[in-house]
Amino acid sequence: AGREPPGPAEDEAPGAAAGAAGREGGGGGGEEGEGRAKGGAEAGGCYLALCARPVHFEKANPVNCVFFDEANKQVFAVRSGGATGVVVKGLEDRNPISFRMEDKGEVKCIKFSLGNKILAVQRTLKSVDFLNFIPDSPQLEYTQECKTKNANILGFCWTSSTEIVFITDQGIEFYQVLPEKRSLKLLKNQSINVNWYMYCPESSVILLSTTVLGNVLQPFYFKSGTMSKLSKFEIELPAAPKSSKLSLSERDIAMATIYGQLYVLYLRHHSRTSNSTGAEVVLYHLPREGSCKKTHILKLNRTGKFALNVVDNLVVVHHQDTETSVIFDIKLKGEFDGSTTIHQFVLPPRSIQPYQIPVAGPASVTSQAPVPCKLYSSSWIVFQPDIIISASEGYLWSLQVKLEPVVNLLLDKGKLMDFLLQRKECKMVILSVCSQMLSEPERGSLSVIATVFDKLNHEYKKYLEAEQSYTMVVETGLSRSNPLLKRPVRTQAVIDQSDMYTHVLSVFTEKKEAPHKFTIAVLMEYIRSLNQFQIAVQHYLYELVIKTLVQHNLFYMLHQFLQYHVLSDSKPLACLLLSLESIYPPAHQLSLDMLKRLSTANDEIVEVLLSKHQVLAALRFIRGIGGHDSISARKFLDAAKQAEDEMLFYTIFRFFEQRNQRLRGNPSFTPGEHCEEHVTFFKQVFGEQALMKPTTF
Repeated sequence: AGREPPGPAEDEAPGAAAGAAGREGGGGGGEEGEGRAKGGAEAGGCYLALCARPVHFEKANPVNCVFFDEANKQVFAVRSGGATGVVVKGLEDRNPISFRMEDKGEVKCIKFSLGNKILAVQRTLKSVDFLNFIPDSPQLEYTQECKTKNANILGFCWTSSTEIVFITDQGIEFYQVLPEKRSLKLLKNQSINVNWYMYCPESSVILLSTTVLGNVLQPFYFKSGTMSKLSKFEIELPAAPKSSKLSLSERDIAMATIYGQLYVLYLRHHSRTSNSTGAEVVLYHLPREGSCKKTHILKLNRTGKFALNVVDNLVVVHHQDTETSVIFDIKLKGEFDGSTTIHQFVLPPRSIQPYQIPVAGPASVTSQAPVPCKLYSSSWIVFQPDIIISASEGYLWSLQVKLEPVVNLLLDKGKLMDFLLQRKECKMVILSVCSQMLSEPERGSLSVIATVFDKLNHEYKKYLEAEQSYTMVVETGLSRSNPLLKRPVRTQAVIDQSDMYTHVLSVFTEKKEAPHKFTIAVLMEYIRSLNQFQIAVQHYLYELVIKTLVQHNLFYMLHQFLQYHVLSDSKPLACLLLSLESIYPPAHQLSLDMLKRLSTANDEIVEVLLSKHQVLAALRFIRGIGGHDSISARKFLDAAKQAEDEMLFYTIFRFFEQRNQRLRGNPSFTPGEHCEEHVTFFKQVFGEQALMKPTTF
């Protein structure tokens, strides 16, 4: 069942578990202390789920054979050898492809090239047939026999839109398909005895099992017309085999890319050390250059039938006997024994979230309740990285990790952050964890909060540095010499100051449920963390601190923060201080000192204040430096009028009338000052009698 879901006979076979997520293990069944799966499911917090929109295909039966192509992630339902139709469906493509082909015998394997332009079908052990799906090209089959005499074809893999590899029991043959000529050209072949093979489309690597025991694996890498042999390696079997027969089964091996690196995963049913019970998954890291090394061991602490998936860089191990799954994250710390790292599962075992199969049919009929799907069924087949197929029910799902339940299962906040920061869709979950740890009943200690802030800012800083070095390379023109240079990708793990401000800190300070000392300590902790990573703190965070201090009349603390430069100078901060003058008079001077330190020009300071509608503060500032005789009256009156405060307008208008009287002996404005509209407005609001009369001596 390894590569194609079970045919009709297998489905009814007594050992139906052969299809089951395959991987049969020693030790038949879970240990006694493990409750049946329902405990796992009912305990809540299922962190794995089947996707909501599965691919539905005609279930396997005596007339209909089902195949799965791992490269295109497509299911083929082939009815009576293709004569009564072939339907191809994938998770990505919502429009199925359907066609008919001549029934030339039982189909052993069927796959499209990448891009669905050429179909390859294997019906015999000696050859593969091809059919072009190119518009306006004739629908004629062409055939390629394998080159090696007496060899049998085990299967084939497309490595590009026009390149294909035949795997035989005596080696591999790499061809280029020429659809216009309806022929194939042999690019390279290699003789080697093969027991079984496995293909990882993400990395274009084919793995061959060789030797009598089958535990020497030989990888080949394919790229744009070239085939390279990587270094072969040996899988350590649990114990010395008793006889010289095939001892490494294909169902105990998987290949997957984890954190950008290719690994071979080996499900070892008994540990090599006799004192430890339970199976384990051994990870071998397979680099492009250099030798393959055993790097990680994942401890399952149980025996029975298992299946492996990889989702979001996590290794998921399904256990059929208990109907639960566990996940491992090789980025998290484990025990290092000098050569390999031993990991325990990150979270307690849980069942995949219960899944309802919608009832198909017209709306009138579908009012029936949806049928619960039998999870961990013996007819399930698992494909890498994240595919689960139920051939008997006719469904293909992708497996997904749900992050919300993890929050309540991983109570160590530091470890939780390490885990979440590596996940693809983590931003909103991380922000909600931050909000939770600041509010009752889950309020964390300051040291925990500090740890979380540091972990977030470590990621943030990494991104800022990558962005900065990218910009430098582009600006210095070095990017031309390095065409592979790419702009750093901003993942969801990059949580910047505006994210924290908008979703966490501003909400937290507005709630006012925490003691103010705690609130200020949290804000200062976040600022400390940013400073520690040498990230420039945005002024709105300082503003939040100042507003919180002012709300609680902690002016002495504000004064100290400014005096000791805990709050860095910035123009927006200076403006905020100016606006506080009415409740805390020293703020005026603190603000002007800050603007001077920023070596701001006086007229710029006035502009800044006016733009913040601090009209009186601007006027006081100008008077303080003795420039009030030369300023434009209109500019101040405009700003006062925009503030929509009549008393403010009256005060400013009166100030300039007095200035005119002092400088010219007459309070009225000259035409050159362009203040006519303001005079009209003043009369409308306060009446003509309110205008100042010229004083005569």
